[in-house]
Amino acid sequence: MAFESFRKKYDQLMNDKQPLGETDPEFVEMFSRFAYDEVVNDPGANHPDLDDRTRSMAILAALLGCQGLDEYRLMLPAALKAGVTPVEIKEIVYQATAYLGIGRVMGFLNATNDVFLEEKITLPIAQQGTTGPDTRMDAGERAQTEIFGEHMRGFAEAGPEETRHIHRWLVGNCFGDYYTRGGLDIRQREMITLCFLAAQGGCEPQLIAHAKANMNVGNDKAFLIAVVSQTMPYIGYPRTLNALAGIDRAAA
Repeated sequence: MAFESFRKKYDQLMNDKQPLGETDPEFVEMFSRFAYDEVVNDPGANHPDLDDRTRSMAILAALLGCQGLDEYRLMLPAALKAGVTPVEIKEIVYQATAYLGIGRVMGFLNATNDVFLEEKITLPIAQQGTTGPDTRMDAGERAQTEIFGEHMRGFAEAGPEETRHIHRWLVGNCFGDYYTRGGLDIRQREMITLCFLAAQGGCEPQLIAHAKANMNVGNDKAFLIAVVSQTMPYIGYPRTLNALAGIDRAAA
């Protein structure tokens, strides 16, 4: 979707569903001009693989990470207009649970359903699961080794015994339940994971690990810088700079 359509949709939503168009017109103009003109069109903040659809997916994931529920509701119809499918949106929300916890995701899941109903999108959407109780551990280990490398094989039984159950959960739940689902490919899943981690902050070791994982699956450093740049208006400068430092460390 062209930039002008994206900004027009956002401005319409801001004016129709929030009082800010009347109470804070100067702020609305200032933010919209920066986020939907300068950031979107700056050559240094772009990448050939970062179209409006991919940009919208990254922004939705970042809004989940920083708990920007009001902005998420505003952005969701624009993301649909940009070509992000209902299945892709649901997969972004579902996967966020592994990185944010259900306490911070439930409001976004409810908001997604509300917007889908407003947009006449039938619920429930098509199921995307590919594993079950008997296959999730093996599938999760395959996903981990594909993303991070062969050194992750046997991770479920590694480490101190008193915390080994967390390793098993990471393999079976985080990777076996979520990463094996349809709807998003592995590059998209790693991209949104980086956005979750960058936006919530305080997860720098995991951010560095997943920045490297992104590079392993084909999301190069320039692409990751572009993604983080596009999420900056939503997560702020400190977390953006931390994320860029993590990407530099991963690349090194």
